[in-house]
Amino acid sequence: MNRLLLCLALGLACLNAHAGVYTYIDADGNRVFTDQPQSDNAEKIELAPSNAMHPTEVPPPPTSPEALPKEPSYQVLRILVPEPDATIREMTGNLIVSATVEPGLHAGHNFRLIMDGKPASEAGRSPVFPLENVDRGTHQISVEIVDAHGRIVERTPSQPFHMKRISLAEKRRANPCKKKDWGVRPECPIEDKPKEPDKGIISILPFVD
Repeated sequence: MNRLLLCLALGLACLNAHAGVYTYIDADGNRVFTDQPQSDNAEKIELAPSNAMHPTEVPPPPTSPEALPKEPSYQVLRILVPEPDATIREMTGNLIVSATVEPGLHAGHNFRLIMDGKPASEAGRSPVFPLENVDRGTHQISVEIVDAHGRIVERTPSQPFHMKRISLAEKRRANPCKKKDWGVRPECPIEDKPKEPDKGIISILPFVD
């Protein structure tokens, strides 16, 4: 009996869940299950809802890096002044560094000057950087373009320049001070102006025999 019930359960499971299932007693007194009513006394059996797993929607694959928007790039970024390996002769150690970029600077980007591996200026829209009181010796400079988060977008190769802060005496020897330069040129302070020789007063005494 148990085997018969098991067979009937398997038969019901194989029937299409969307088709009707009917049962009736045949002429031999046997109960028959079918999806086609073949007798007037056939009864329809209501089946429980199917617990079949419906296919879940597969999310689309992640966007490839090639399809993501790229950071705007530049064709040219270079330092105009000073030229590579230039020697700057400036008593105060002041100089101006300037750069150029093509195409023009994009929105949200800024320039920043790097000297000897450290930022030498605040990030800004101007490619001109005035420097003051730079120490004597050789220095390395480069110019960066950074985005709004401070990330480097472009950077020039590092290039050297040499600061030679000549003294007042050296400048005076190279270009001697003239009369009109005293008190005008820094290397010609008025206190160092040579004193003019006294002409004195020449008395003319009458000739006496």
